[in-house]
Amino acid sequence: MSQTIEPVSPSTPEKTAIVVGASAGMGAAIVRRLAAQGYTVAALARREDPLRQLASECEELPGRVLVRVHDVANDAQVPALFEELVRELGSLELIVFTAGIMPEIGPEEFDTHKDLEILKINTGGCIAWFNPAAELFQSQRSGTLIGVSSIAGDRGRRGNPAYCTSKAAMNTYLEALRNRLCVHGVKVCTIRPGYIDTDMTKGMEGLFWLISADQAAESILKAARGGANVRYVPFRWAIVGLVIRNIPSFVFRRLNL
Repeated sequence: MSQTIEPVSPSTPEKTAIVVGASAGMGAAIVRRLAAQGYTVAALARREDPLRQLASECEELPGRVLVRVHDVANDAQVPALFEELVRELGSLELIVFTAGIMPEIGPEEFDTHKDLEILKINTGGCIAWFNPAAELFQSQRSGTLIGVSSIAGDRGRRGNPAYCTSKAAMNTYLEALRNRLCVHGVKVCTIRPGYIDTDMTKGMEGLFWLISADQAAESILKAARGGANVRYVPFRWAIVGLVIRNIPSFVFRRLNL
């Protein structure tokens, strides 16, 4: 665990959060940081052993970690599970969605099963969890939703069309949610990371500006606390995003991006 985490006093009033996709990478790092800040966190993921290990790592921190095994593809399970977690937490002020898949796609591969699975997990999972959270936050007129998307959603890249699509759709959904909920005092923060050192990027070559999952988690939570609507992580990727979004299509399609 990073030594840069600064725990708060256990006497701080209880704060509550749900993190979906918490078994590794940015999700696990966010859970650690929230627990260090005194949150009671419900950590969800498909793999039970890493979740149990994460909860064990956080035992000495001011907060508390509840573990739930959940496959994001099972959207029918979400309403009852969300209600159960809110009841057990006693309240909810923050939900973070970091779950996502990016299977390897060959340069000439068109696999409908893979593509629809990407959309179901990356976009459908976000919608399934954020809809009940949005309804709750709207009724209580407070709360923060953090969706971890990707800079890949800024343009349609040749390498993985469905992954780019899933993140672009997620970005649009989060923007619409932000516009709907802002009048109720609810914050919606879209995070667009560049290259983060996680299981998803292992084995990839030519990665630059690579940062650790913990550095990303720190930036994500700081952006949300600061009221950011959209934040690239690290922030210098905002310049890359600006350039990429403004490259004419006839030029972009010739680039190996």
